[in-house]
Amino acid sequence: METLSVLHVAQPLTAGVPRVAGDLVRDQRARGWRVGFACPEPSELREVGSEAGATYLRWEATRSPSPLTAGETARLNRLIGDFDPDLVHLHSAKAGLAGRLALRGRIPTVFQPHAWSFEAVGGALRAAAIRWERLATRWTDTIICVSNDERRCGVERGIRAHWTEIPNGVDVGANAAASAEDRERARSELGLDGAPLVVAAGRLCEQKGQDILLRAWPQVTAALPEARLALVGDGPWRTQLETSAPSGVLFAGYSTAVPAWLAAADVVALPSRWEGLSLVLLEAMAAGRSVVASDAGGMRQTLTSECGAIVPAGDDAGLAAALRARLLDPGLAADEGAAARRRVERLHDVRDVAAQVARAYRDVLERRRLPAAIDVRPLRAGEHATTDQV
Repeated sequence: METLSVLHVAQPLTAGVPRVAGDLVRDQRARGWRVGFACPEPSELREVGSEAGATYLRWEATRSPSPLTAGETARLNRLIGDFDPDLVHLHSAKAGLAGRLALRGRIPTVFQPHAWSFEAVGGALRAAAIRWERLATRWTDTIICVSNDERRCGVERGIRAHWTEIPNGVDVGANAAASAEDRERARSELGLDGAPLVVAAGRLCEQKGQDILLRAWPQVTAALPEARLALVGDGPWRTQLETSAPSGVLFAGYSTAVPAWLAAADVVALPSRWEGLSLVLLEAMAAGRSVVASDAGGMRQTLTSECGAIVPAGDDAGLAAALRARLLDPGLAADEGAAARRRVERLHDVRDVAAQVARAYRDVLERRRLPAAIDVRPLRAGEHATTDQV
């Protein structure tokens, strides 16, 4: 094959999954590959993919399995046939379900869970999800996990697969460390005063654990009555969270200004019940912010003790104590933020991550005896691969 042809399939439509897929689409187009992306509309991936010059294939699909799944699978199968890729990269559980049922291994297939579906459910649904993942490995050339924790979680559930561990990344150039002046500017733009501020950004839902944070918050304000908590995002739990929220909590709603909120923060909180590897965590670290996170998914592997604090998932008392300590000691928070920035620069530059994905594709094709001339160097900002660099 002269030019690699890759199709990305993604559902859900907002937040981390389409952003990770979008970063890969952008990088792969810069490598000169033929790239397509299939997703419902509207999706955050649509704008990024179109700007990168990738081909959009409209795939209407709901987020969860349902009686509609058979039709969604058939439509995806037709789209894949029309695009005729050399390799398909499936993002998250629904694309992983429909894509592998459609392909059944006839085209090299990469699956990236972005957090395991069985962690979100219990009982019979959990057992069925685990059985499916065990079965689907026969149609999966490699599973990309964003952390050792995510891979181990799969192994412990009996999923026997070819594993590739590649962390998520952020654009460390575009996500600059926020100075004290940046903090004041962001607070002014957002209409905030100088009170100690904790920011939690993410979809308002069970996974992200904002209810745990709200239970913890009175334990913070008992020591710091002037402290404020901003929940940035929207989702199915918003109404019940607003109903149960104590004083000092701001519901900012969905926002395209997440970088400004992170810049405005003294500490960033991530109380998730389960995760793959949160992009908000990486963005907060890139912004030079101390982070207090739950021990979920790749959090522990990414957020070392010099960068913030890890507390047990669901532990509101531990969460409150860690937040309180950093709000009461701004010097500690500043030191942790600086260490976090250095760690992201070293390990989570999105261009290095995209190059690791390119290597994973090359390995898949070589195992299939479909060798391809693939440039696997990290591409720097504005750089485009040429044939003599392959």
